Amino acid sequence: MHDEQLELLDKLGWVALPGLMDDGFLDEIRARVEQLWDEEGENAGAEFRREPGARRLANLMDKGEVFERVVTNPAVLDAVRHVLGEDFKLSSLNARSTDPWSPDCQPLHCDAGAVADESGFSVCNTIWLLDDFTPTNGATRIVPGSQNWRRQPQQELADPQAPHPKETLVLGKAGTVVVMNTHAWHGGTANRTDQPRRALHAFYTRGDKPQQQYQNALLRPETKVRLSPESRRILALDDPRNDEISSKITGMSGFLR
Repeated sequence: MHDEQLELLDKLGWVALPGLMDDGFLDEIRARVEQLWDEEGENAGAEFRREPGARRLANLMDKGEVFERVVTNPAVLDAVRHVLGEDFKLSSLNARSTDPWSPDCQPLHCDAGAVADESGFSVCNTIWLLDDFTPTNGATRIVPGSQNWRRQPQQELADPQAPHPKETLVLGKAGTVVVMNTHAWHGGTANRTDQPRRALHAFYTRGDKPQQQYQNALLRPETKVRLSPESRRILALDDPRNDEISSKITGMSGFLR
């Protein structure tokens, strides 16, 4: 990560890393998520949530080695570390595909309903663009700088679903990865095209917070065996503190667009 990119992340709450996925890697991820949607059918996303107007997948760390390469990407982890500090872990890895002609615009929100506390920021999401994000196909909107306000939009806005006068769209070509401080107010927009809009969401949280999807309970033994030491660290599989935190709060909900 360049200093200029980190400055944008600090100022705006998000930064785009174009071309981080080369064509081969992008095609591999696309093929795998489409295969999983076919295999899982109506149960797709059941480990986390189903959603009208969208296809979802959850618990992707248990569903292919290609996803291990997603959550351990060094450039992305540098940016996440810049937001959260050294003590962080993967909270969840999901996929979401907005259906064609999906009319709904997501309310502005902070991921996991989190606001920064005395220890700083606690949530950071990364969006892996499997399709172009355009002004008409459901790109994420964000209110720049709102990560520093320490307020939730539901507490401030009469209608969090309505357009915000300061919001901007997060646009980019397929293969881009967007790193977003998701204390910033953000949400998805309507897909007004005849094609789906697909993305992965690798969501990270600070080490003292619970995971959105408790990895130690979700991963099969054979998956845990094949994971690299770096992946085990990022998933907090050997951190007893994480087991204690997450066993108290499982199934923690929160928007991921």
